[in-house]
Amino acid sequence: MILDLDIGNTLSKWRLKDPNSSEIRSRGAVWTREEWRPGADIPDLDIVKVVRISSVARQAVLNDTVRLLKREVGDVHVARSTREMLGVINGYDEPGRLGVDRWLGVLASYQLAGGCCSVDCGSAITIDFVLPGGRHLGGYILPGLRLMKESLKLGTRNVAIDPDSEADELLAPGCNTVEAVNHGIYMAAISAINRTFSEVCDRERVTLPLILTGGDARVVSRGVKLPHALWPDMVYAGLEACFPQTAAERAGKLSGAPVLPPTLPLKKIRAGLAFSLSI
Repeated sequence: MILDLDIGNTLSKWRLKDPNSSEIRSRGAVWTREEWRPGADIPDLDIVKVVRISSVARQAVLNDTVRLLKREVGDVHVARSTREMLGVINGYDEPGRLGVDRWLGVLASYQLAGGCCSVDCGSAITIDFVLPGGRHLGGYILPGLRLMKESLKLGTRNVAIDPDSEADELLAPGCNTVEAVNHGIYMAAISAINRTFSEVCDRERVTLPLILTGGDARVVSRGVKLPHALWPDMVYAGLEACFPQTAAERAGKLSGAPVLPPTLPLKKIRAGLAFSLSI
């Protein structure tokens, strides 16, 4: 089996993939900790032949994880943000400082769509742009839904936004403090995505596919007015593109790749942006 790990600052996700059929056999997630224990935090390593890792956690956490895995599995690959990879040129002045989860999302999206805007709705919301031809412009980072709520210190942090809520409900004025906080942070998140996408497309004179991933992507998706796709496995797909192990991966078939909707004409994006600026 192939073990893919996506180690975040808060949550660590894993999946097991069959190297022959490319099917996903199992998945799991645990809170990121200082020390991982076989059997408790990760699946049975006896069946694992290859490990691929994306990590934005503290270096000590990554080092401990790699050390543990190398005792049991010989083939361990750790993704790094680099100056150039798979046709994409990193837009950061110091490429290694770009979060590797963002880099993997950009790489996966570019393999799927060429130029793209990839949005990861996790602890932070990150928005990255890569133009047709592979030039990564850099991006934006803002607090995720949970972090925005915690920052208000109004005692509402434990009342989460219902992921099944409809966008119209979440965009209406709140009638109590919990609703007002939840609806406010939701408005802030989707407004940031809608506005930055339109601003960058206008400035670069290009319209791009928009792809969302991350734990809050499903609820955020409901409020994003632009055509877009959801790709829960986008970071894993970046690992597949960087370290292909199966015949399907070597052929460029990435896990869970969505069907992209038609992009809006640039003229329509500019008209919407001009309308918002004129108010």
